[in-house]
Amino acid sequence: MTARLLDGKAIARDIRDKIKTRVAALQARTGVQPSLAVILVGQNPASRLYVRNKVKACAEVGIRSTLHEFPADVDAATVIARIEALNCDPQVHGILVQLPLPAHHDIHSVLRTIAVEKDVDGFHLYNVGGLVLGETVFPPCTPYGVMKLLDAAGVDVAGKNVTIVGASNIVGKPMALMMLRHEATVAICHVRTRDLAQYTILADILIVAAGVPNLIIPQMVKTGAVVIDVGINRLPDGRLVGDIDFEGVRKKAAYVTPVPGGVGPMTVTMLLENTLVAAERATAPPRAAEPVVAAK
Repeated sequence: MTARLLDGKAIARDIRDKIKTRVAALQARTGVQPSLAVILVGQNPASRLYVRNKVKACAEVGIRSTLHEFPADVDAATVIARIEALNCDPQVHGILVQLPLPAHHDIHSVLRTIAVEKDVDGFHLYNVGGLVLGETVFPPCTPYGVMKLLDAAGVDVAGKNVTIVGASNIVGKPMALMMLRHEATVAICHVRTRDLAQYTILADILIVAAGVPNLIIPQMVKTGAVVIDVGINRLPDGRLVGDIDFEGVRKKAAYVTPVPGGVGPMTVTMLLENTLVAAERATAPPRAAEPVVAAK
């Protein structure tokens, strides 16, 4: 058996084509161009690369982006004040704070400052908490992207055993809640999980987001499983790899995502989707708020 590749680049391209069409239609109908404000603090090379990719992706689909840069030693109050100003700006539909932030910033306070209706990354307490009830204003981008990948492959998660390796607030926890919403049976593993393989070998769908190169080897994977590698790690020789032994696992799995080119493009694409939705809501006739179900 050789796994089929879940090509995140190709799937993302198809979704972005649809987003571009919707952006053009919105602008023609209302004169409003969706707008994303990106806040970048410090000179972290990885963060700067991620931001460049997001800004480029916005331009490709017609979303206006503005970059708000601060030095690493900026005080937290200054960053929060900028977010509050962006909250009040009707021409800004989405606000993204690139993580991680320098240690002297309280990440939770910063993220809570973003208006819920502009939290297109889906990190606000309201958005993450809303997943518990099966609905949220904006689904967190990476788990949302994973659901879109599975949907594109025709993978129905209902009734499946899903193991998630990594319990972060950004990926693992919201991913588990989305899977529960779709009636999967979910196990979440983390750094203190003993005998990790006993959980991974049972998984029909294995999602790995631990940040550890080659953590998952073929012996830990069920034959015919769907394996989603969210990890991205740079090796000493400069190569980018995920959290799985890709060449080994692809000989057992039914589907597997490459790194790079798997989940990463989907994460950025869901950011574009959420920003567009924010703009569509902002220009819609007033009505009672209807939270969006965090669906595939």
